[in-house]
Amino acid sequence: MRDVAIIGVSQTKFGELWDISFRDLITEAGTKAAADADIEGAELEAMFVGNMTAGLFIQQEHIASLIADHAGLTPIPCTRVEAACASGGLALRSGIMAVASGYHDIVISAGVEKMTDVVDPTPAIATASDQEWEAQQGVTFPSLYAMIAKRHMHQYGTTREQLAMFSVINHKNGALNPLAQFPMEISVDQVLNSSMVADPLRLLDCSPVTDGAAAVILCPAEDAHKYTDTPVYVKASAQASGTIALHDRRDITTIDSTVHAARTAYEMAGLEPKDIQAVEVHDCFSINGLLAIEDLGFVEKGQAGPAVEEGITQIGGKIPVNPSGGLKARGHPLGATGIAQAAEMVWQLRGDAGKRQVDGIEIGMTHNIGGTGGTAAVHIFGR
Repeated sequence: MRDVAIIGVSQTKFGELWDISFRDLITEAGTKAAADADIEGAELEAMFVGNMTAGLFIQQEHIASLIADHAGLTPIPCTRVEAACASGGLALRSGIMAVASGYHDIVISAGVEKMTDVVDPTPAIATASDQEWEAQQGVTFPSLYAMIAKRHMHQYGTTREQLAMFSVINHKNGALNPLAQFPMEISVDQVLNSSMVADPLRLLDCSPVTDGAAAVILCPAEDAHKYTDTPVYVKASAQASGTIALHDRRDITTIDSTVHAARTAYEMAGLEPKDIQAVEVHDCFSINGLLAIEDLGFVEKGQAGPAVEEGITQIGGKIPVNPSGGLKARGHPLGATGIAQAAEMVWQLRGDAGKRQVDGIEIGMTHNIGGTGGTAAVHIFGR
């Protein structure tokens, strides 16, 4: 197996992008990533695109062909990767494996979602849950994560204010990110007084509906300096599966797929949680941000609330979490999220993150999950 490097990254602006089409979003991301790597499209040998629900959001399937066609990249193989909200993370992993195996040398892994073209995206998003036992009973993702939050609060004493603080810190970081959907700060009081969605989760605990795309260019580590003076190296790429429905779990306050993927990633990289200097976690809801820093091993189980309250997850803290603003402030275009997380970590490791830069970072991690944890992808990157 060969070592793999990232030589180019990009992300479009995230938001309600009414004037930009699905195909134009992914083409923009791919073009900018290729420019960042200083390569021509003709040098690409394969493409992996994460996308969850184009068939329901824009009534378009066979998007691999559409993207290769619209980007002028035929006849190279383009493969769509779907794993709910972890689609981007698995598209990245697919690209890494293609290069590591020697099957391809220069690969683009990307993600895209156009979510605002439907009146109500909830039914489409709910397809990532168990249809028979959850969605068809009227359970939505806010209510699933609300159940998790209620149990965490009961079991560990997590407070409503601690949940709110996670969103507040995300927005503090997102305010420094010009590509974020909501680049503005919010207060704990604003979170606590925002509209109730599913008790105890309120509107400002929830990631938004987002359009956007992101892309990364991969190549063998030994060739990286042919393209860039600042390559970022893949130290680990791990994936794990969990139960799709909450009722099958031993403990709904632990995302087992995250635990297992993280354990594999640490072993692969020869690292421990204390070695990670910044992390992008999958905070589709504030409670999932708390679960992530526990399940990734940064704090003991049940201690994420106090840890966030103490400020250890802020930029400049012990373990900066979501310097991009996370899913809450940067936005969450389902299939693009895992790639956008990787792009942020590359910018951080290059020292190109501007006002949200984590000083002295050498090792970073990304964490991307599908549904309520039926799939998890964890990656570790280094300078």
